[in-house]
Amino acid sequence: MAPATDLLEAATLVGRPANLSRVIVARTQGRRHGPVTRIVSPAELGELIKPFVFLDYFDFTPSSDALFPMHPHSGIATITVLLSGNLRYEDTTGASGVLSAGSVEWMNAGNGIWHDASPADHKRFHGYQMWVALPRAIENGEPQTQYLHAQAIPHVGPARVILGSYSNAHSPVAAPDGINYLHVRLNAGEQWRYVPPAGHTVAFTHVHRGALRVAGERLRSELAVFNESEDALDFAADTDTEFIFASAVKHPHDLALGYYSVHTSEAALKAGEAQIARIGEQLRFRGRIR
Repeated sequence: MAPATDLLEAATLVGRPANLSRVIVARTQGRRHGPVTRIVSPAELGELIKPFVFLDYFDFTPSSDALFPMHPHSGIATITVLLSGNLRYEDTTGASGVLSAGSVEWMNAGNGIWHDASPADHKRFHGYQMWVALPRAIENGEPQTQYLHAQAIPHVGPARVILGSYSNAHSPVAAPDGINYLHVRLNAGEQWRYVPPAGHTVAFTHVHRGALRVAGERLRSELAVFNESEDALDFAADTDTEFIFASAVKHPHDLALGYYSVHTSEAALKAGEAQIARIGEQLRFRGRIR
């Protein structure tokens, strides 16, 4: 899944009401590209909410088995949350298998990795893929992957803890410090409060089912970016609602962008792309890619 370049045009920048401590500063429904809706791209909204630099939302019935064939990454971690369907995965660390609904795929690309993540059958395929910009200390390190079944992901109240820690629950994903990522379900009329950990000034949400009120606005089938602050956020569901929410310590570096890669400098990007090319030659020699 490669970045698009038109998402800032699709986003609405929002002013700040004087009577709210947390407000929405941008919102977008994204742009559909084939079976996938591109919500965040690194060159646009990714700059606003980094370390979260890319977000795809997918919800479709596959008509073929290889929608996302073997492709490379470096300098980022990808996190795929599968809400329904079955996902077949393979990567160049040697991991392969099938994940079912509720599962999570974490791939720290480090200095370079190739992977394939495609529907395993023709059932409804629904979920998110997000890219997280890695800290400078590990962006060119050894790649590491985790493939976690639904029962491995902890719950606290209405929230599944995909990354980081929330209340007394801790995700088993070996993500960098300073990142929380939650999948939340609320029944109609329910409320939920999120108090960010110290230093978590970046926050966004994406609603994919129902209608949600937060920061004085109503969201439906869209992403909202909140102003940078450590103040709490209060969510209220108008209907049965399902959404993701993420908060983090702000990524301190400018983004050096490749087609499938995001790094903190041009030198780091050059090193990652060189490793991607080396792995690609090995895959071509074995007939795995053209």
